[in-house]
Amino acid sequence: MRNIQQIETHERSLRVSVDPEPEQEGRPALWPSVGEYPIYDPFFYTTMTTDDERNQRFRAALSQLAPDRRVLDIGTGQDLLWAREGVQAGARHALAIEVIGDAFHKAAANLSSLTPRDRITLLLGESTNLHFAPRADVCVAEIIGSLAGAEGAAAVLADARNRHLKPGGLVVPHRAVTLAAAVHLSDLLPDQPVAFAEASLPYLRSIFDWHGKPFDVRLRVENPSADALLSEGAPVEVLDFNGDLRTEQRTTTRLAITRPGRLDGVLTWLNLWCLPDEAPLDALRMKTNWASIYLPLFENPLPVAPGDILELTFAATLSDDGVHPDYQLSAALHTADGQQHHGSLESPHHGGAFRAHTTYRTLFPAS
Repeated sequence: MRNIQQIETHERSLRVSVDPEPEQEGRPALWPSVGEYPIYDPFFYTTMTTDDERNQRFRAALSQLAPDRRVLDIGTGQDLLWAREGVQAGARHALAIEVIGDAFHKAAANLSSLTPRDRITLLLGESTNLHFAPRADVCVAEIIGSLAGAEGAAAVLADARNRHLKPGGLVVPHRAVTLAAAVHLSDLLPDQPVAFAEASLPYLRSIFDWHGKPFDVRLRVENPSADALLSEGAPVEVLDFNGDLRTEQRTTTRLAITRPGRLDGVLTWLNLWCLPDEAPLDALRMKTNWASIYLPLFENPLPVAPGDILELTFAATLSDDGVHPDYQLSAALHTADGQQHHGSLESPHHGGAFRAHTTYRTLFPAS
């Protein structure tokens, strides 16, 4: 059973559906997606700095690319993680950039205790607005979202390639891909209510306070079972950071239903390569701080069977801040008996509708 709790944001009370069970290792949990908003806290920095699946790949790339070179670390965080790792790998110098004020000040305090300090320079601001010289040889940026581009990686790293890297400079990570598969939300939360984890409520409140009002946040599903997928996964967003890097894109794919069930949306997850010839990090099947994102498409669950086809169009366009993407999805379910069902979703980085879909009306019930 779910509980209904109230949160206060900008003098407005919101009713929120909450799962009363405490989070447990391996148990699915529903959170708002938080990585694309400036609300990081020590808990989230710790989950990233202790993410072995992620860190071993970034370290391997820096061990190859950083020695005797200048490294640029965009989004360095309070721990200056990749600036420090770059220097430890042999970089001549690392320039670390952080946009969140609190994280910058903690990073500055941490920098004062490092030896030697003069091999790392820390700057406050957005890399897209900063100017500095000389240019770097390598750019490392852990600004990849659970939806690959959600944190603005395409726009930020396209700008870094144009203005901050020497000709022929390289970006770490090398490639990030968002995959999508057909699902039913309730299958992702077996024997649980469709409700937010109680521990996520402060972050939900922070997102709404940052924006100034509530909106339909993207839904992060932790620990979903791959057995809940109704189709294979297919790429819907591709970011080639050392190749043809597009800040906006549109992809149409056909997802073949592989088992009977009910369908109401898609689950997306990240594949990430830090070096071009390595096996990718798979956020659905590996233990990592990146989770999956559920995106609702149909107002009511639809029965499906093997042979049915979900035709999915997935588009990313830059939001009004020129950095973070807004996502637009449209879908047509073609069933074996000739029926068609249509669904869609607008998922802006900020703003947009509130309680526009059945899922969000369940999560934020009216008084």
